[in-house]
Amino acid sequence: MADLANAFEQIAALDHDPDADWSLPGWLYTDPEVQALEIERVFRPSWQIVCHESDIPGPGDWRKLDYIGESVIVVRGDDGVVRAFANVCRHRAMRLVEGDKGCAKKFICPYHAWAFETDGRLTGVPMKSDYPALRLEENGLAKIDLEIWRGFIFVRLVDAGFPSVATMMAPFEAEVAAYRFEDMRCISDVRLRDRSVNWKNVGDNYSDNLHIPVAHDGLTRIFAKSYEIEAHGWADRLKGDLVDKPSSNFWESFYMKHLPAAPHLSPTAQRRWLYYKLWPNMAFDIYADQIDFMQWLPTGPTTCVLREMAHALPDDRREMKLARYANWRVNRVVNKEDTWLIERVQQGMASQTYGAGPIGRSEVCLRSFARKYRALIPEARLHKAPPAGWSKS
Repeated sequence: MADLANAFEQIAALDHDPDADWSLPGWLYTDPEVQALEIERVFRPSWQIVCHESDIPGPGDWRKLDYIGESVIVVRGDDGVVRAFANVCRHRAMRLVEGDKGCAKKFICPYHAWAFETDGRLTGVPMKSDYPALRLEENGLAKIDLEIWRGFIFVRLVDAGFPSVATMMAPFEAEVAAYRFEDMRCISDVRLRDRSVNWKNVGDNYSDNLHIPVAHDGLTRIFAKSYEIEAHGWADRLKGDLVDKPSSNFWESFYMKHLPAAPHLSPTAQRRWLYYKLWPNMAFDIYADQIDFMQWLPTGPTTCVLREMAHALPDDRREMKLARYANWRVNRVVNKEDTWLIERVQQGMASQTYGAGPIGRSEVCLRSFARKYRALIPEARLHKAPPAGWSKS
């Protein structure tokens, strides 16, 4: 993985990408061999969000994230420290926990009752003398890298030199500090939504600026021409400012008129919808009333699952609850429109008539993603799929 990271840095540092004016080709969105390489080169080394620290407030509280065939437990130990482990018993590889969350004094394997502490130590083995090779201190739970950024917990499976979440978000620290992420609490627990599209289609659409005035009437009404995108290496920044003109849509107009004041935010932030997309598949949607996170995880060459959760500062005001409901009503329509779009793009990507499309200078986020992707998977420069078995050569 170190060689992969070195190659990535060398290629990404090139002054000119010869394929900069072309999108990623369609075959990358359907090919099983591509998915296998993505798992090793893109997903295993990348940070993935699990939850907020406040979601595991007490000793033994845990959350679980399943993706690309792995299962990771994030748990708060008796000492208050948050750690991450593989959800795999060291005896016969049994999954230790089921479900998305829980609380455990110990992790007891349901297969043979091996017992692991919340700090990962193996402390109990029935018939321990029956295992000549067993060393308790050498068979604790496998540790997974963990990072906490502004209260949110991230994990990664391997270290290949990719930047930390803090590094990816460094250009925006001054902007996000005012939102007080660390003090937020969950207002909508994890939702999983299956999608019949390649994971890259979700991310491409998220960062695409040109489709907003064409396909999202609601966003166009509330943002007018204020929607902007920026690429900052490992993270994209997108934003739209709410206009003063009342919308013809009830919930849009209600939100813009009745959103209560957030004293911790500037007047600009109060009226701004702010979005950050982090490499390779995570996004924060930041509003004055709440923050949503979303990640799109591959489940097959042409399928993925959206994993979503919402957090906010504690606020029991009735008008804030109504504003959050109005926010949800507005974005429910946007999500439905986006789902319709990406499903049809996925269908088009499967057509043998499509290779790669020209990409505009203004499509800076798509250009940035494609540049990094080609560095990791050079075959992505081919506009048509190579013969089967190409990834083995």
